[in-house]
Amino acid sequence: MPARYPAPDLTAFASALLARAGLETDKAGTVAEILVEGDLLGHTTHGLQLLAAYLGEVEKGNMTRSGEPSVIADFPAAVTWDGRRLPGPWLTVRAIDLAVARAKINGTCTVVIRRSHHIACLAAYLKRVTDQGLMLLLTCSDPNLGSVAPHGGRRAVFTPNPVAAGWPTEGDPVMLDVSMSITTNGLINRLRSEGRKLPGPWLVDADGRPSDDPAVVFTNPPGALLPMGGVDHGHKGYAFGLLVEALTGALAGHGRADPKEGWGANVCVQVFDPALFGGRGDFIRQSQNVAAACRATPPRAGFERVRLPGESGLRRREAQLAQGVELYAGIMPALAPWAQKLGVDAPAAV
Repeated sequence: MPARYPAPDLTAFASALLARAGLETDKAGTVAEILVEGDLLGHTTHGLQLLAAYLGEVEKGNMTRSGEPSVIADFPAAVTWDGRRLPGPWLTVRAIDLAVARAKINGTCTVVIRRSHHIACLAAYLKRVTDQGLMLLLTCSDPNLGSVAPHGGRRAVFTPNPVAAGWPTEGDPVMLDVSMSITTNGLINRLRSEGRKLPGPWLVDADGRPSDDPAVVFTNPPGALLPMGGVDHGHKGYAFGLLVEALTGALAGHGRADPKEGWGANVCVQVFDPALFGGRGDFIRQSQNVAAACRATPPRAGFERVRLPGESGLRRREAQLAQGVELYAGIMPALAPWAQKLGVDAPAAV
């Protein structure tokens, strides 16, 4: 049976490692919270799987350890920060808090961040907004990297460029987190290290031939991930990927046209307060009507029932809070050398 760990113990462990590595205490705590939230929701490539890499970035000085973002622009409903390569989860939570406060005054607020470090699992930020009866749109890109080919191409141009959104209903919120590529870099790296193949031809090799072998991304010249929709319908993911580039790098005024700085992110956070639009009550009435209609749809063969985006993740979160978090097999072994080096005791399994 896989080992399980109490979520608070994992958060304390991750926070202690990051603080010992040099992050300010509040930053270490926020990063740890977001990483564990990713695992609680079942996003195992974007939870504590990232912690060893983050610790390496702190150690090398590639992640800024202290301080605040620089303000580039500040209007009532439009804010731009230079993140100064500070920890991405901490910057994103700060941006969300600001956007929430201003959306309650202006109806909406958008915060864009240039030069953030990596921001982990986008779904991990949604519930903190939907629990307040608000709606969040969150997206990011990494202008320093290219791993996804444009539709019809065979060389990488941009990153998976995920889009996440959450909004309330009468019951559970709707929570989506979707990459604009057919798969993620995290999964490609994991499967390559384990010698496994993808479920289908989600990549192209350097000659443009579809492939299910993660190794084709690491050749010279490299292959690339296909956009969401794959070989046949990749024009859709390609188009949405370009939209993310506009919402992140273009709005922030800093991106692929600028010198590379290393693993990082440009981020766009937008919060809506339904109370200042058509009214909170009517927003819930409409969102609940659509949610109920989807759930009531007769399932087709192979499906037990129709679910809403985020539903299985929320059930998984509830179960793991009660029974312990089931970490992917390689995560704790990867953190063991860091725990020994930094003098932090690993949590005991349940």
